[in-house]
Amino acid sequence: MIWHLIAALFAGLGAAGIGLLLRSLSGNRLPRWVIPVCGGLGMLVYQIHHEYSWFRYKQEQLPESAQVVSTERDSMLWRPWTYLYPMTVGFSVIDSDNTLVRESDDETLVEFLLYRFRKEYVDVVDHQAYLLNCNARELLPLAGESRRPQVDQLRRLEPSAPLVQAVCPAD
Repeated sequence: MIWHLIAALFAGLGAAGIGLLLRSLSGNRLPRWVIPVCGGLGMLVYQIHHEYSWFRYKQEQLPESAQVVSTERDSMLWRPWTYLYPMTVGFSVIDSDNTLVRESDDETLVEFLLYRFRKEYVDVVDHQAYLLNCNARELLPLAGESRRPQVDQLRRLEPSAPLVQAVCPAD
């Protein structure tokens, strides 16, 4: 967090320097307020770049076997540019190296961990174990260390759902 504050400060100083250079090149015809306006715009542009590059940066940190199965984009009132281009604020990932595939009564069952990354003040990562019946496309959360099935939270997924495509073996 402190490094982003320092980077924003230097981006503002650099942009203010550009404003000062433009004022000097114009023979001081540009008003003095151009310098702090350029500084503020420099900090704002850095912050926007940092927020929009968060998803790509986090993806680069993931192992080769990790696959993004869903993303969440959002718009915020205090960031009006997000209404034109919504910002990625969360995504879900599975690690294909850590899936357990079993056959039971001609049903393909896959046990896996679903990791959920959220962009907040500090990045938050949650994980949840799931059991997916690939034939019926039924997703069942598993609770605790014993991985007890939570039958009351059973969900049926569409055949085209990215989670089904990523987890289930190809026929």
